[in-house]
Amino acid sequence: MEIMITAAAAEKLNERINGREGYLKLKYDTEDCGCAVNGVIALWFVPELDADDITFETNERNVYIEKSKTVFFDEKMTIDFSKASNTFQLKSPQQILNGYMSFVVTEKAD
Repeated sequence: MEIMITAAAAEKLNERINGREGYLKLKYDTEDCGCAVNGVIALWFVPELDADDITFETNERNVYIEKSKTVFFDEKMTIDFSKASNTFQLKSPQQILNGYMSFVVTEKAD
């Protein structure tokens, strides 16, 4: 799997992460979606990784995806940021996987 992060997305990520330590993760979120094959891809910044997260090197920073969820992603993808809609986007040559991708920053649990 190949992932690229555009300059616009990298700038907005750095702004929103704001010096925090953690990991950028493409999360196939199935919460409130009915079943495991119905989900929405979101961009998360997490303080810790899960045991089944795998690393994908990009042109900017590593991105992590749960190994069991890689089937829901395309072989080549781009993380972009749209200034017009003020949202992150996940695209591939075949499709737009999420044109309004939410960005969630989670904090470490005490």
